[in-house]
Amino acid sequence: MEVEYCKPDLRLLEENGLMAVDMHFHTNCSDSFTDVNKLMELAQARRAGVAITDHNLIGSVQSIQGNEYSVPVIPGMEVSASDGPHILVYFYEYKDLEVFWAREIRPRLNHCPWLALKDCPTEKLLDLLEGECCVVSAAHPMGYMMSNKGVEVCISKGYLGPEVAKRLDAYEVVCSGMTRRSNELAREAAVRYGIGFTGGTDGHLLTEVGNVVTVSDETDVDGFLDSVKDRKVDIYGIEKSASKKMQMGSASSAKFVRHAPSTVHVQAEQALMSIKRGIHKRASTGFMGTAEPPA
Repeated sequence: MEVEYCKPDLRLLEENGLMAVDMHFHTNCSDSFTDVNKLMELAQARRAGVAITDHNLIGSVQSIQGNEYSVPVIPGMEVSASDGPHILVYFYEYKDLEVFWAREIRPRLNHCPWLALKDCPTEKLLDLLEGECCVVSAAHPMGYMMSNKGVEVCISKGYLGPEVAKRLDAYEVVCSGMTRRSNELAREAAVRYGIGFTGGTDGHLLTEVGNVVTVSDETDVDGFLDSVKDRKVDIYGIEKSASKKMQMGSASSAKFVRHAPSTVHVQAEQALMSIKRGIHKRASTGFMGTAEPPA
């Protein structure tokens, strides 16, 4: 598994018989304004496969079922666990995604459906995914802006144990919304745990598609996903510029405003959860690290 920090030459990759897929992209089904049909038009023009990974929702994936495309499309979603981390789930078959979503995700949706699920922390989500025909990767493992939206940052804070990472198939080691250092740390952690790599733009703007891709020498979606599990993929891509990050943030924020009460409620719940976990951690290690057991 190699990582190249460069803008992918998608046509050259295709000419060399390689499959390149942007494994993290959002549409107007969740917190983006990107129309899925326009996304697929541009993805085909650029020769980039796409995994459509809206937060907790599958409407855009559902709407294009039956359509034929000249690039691979992977049915997926980015699940927002109730304790913070975001988990990317890629299904081999759309029908399996649909059944899992209806049974396990839909009943746990909040009023703002792309926010953290109700009663579904990371470890419970992984329990639910046991036995499903899918590939599971931690999105932006180091979290965004000091948040707990990544598995690795929660491990570093003691909120999750390293065994959680080892239950995953992969870490997203190049996410274009992250800093280079955060991506490097994610890669180092994935190597340490012995798990695979994925890469994607975390795209919320149409023009971002294909800026980060996961590359395999397989020729179909099944083989491609198997190669992620087997750690036989390479990642090509670059991080967003500061201006692009600001554009993305503005686009997402505009959609969250529509669900302001729900957003505030969920964020408050997660903040309280973090405080409780911090208190528990200090208590279990000795308050402020200075307490000693009584004589």
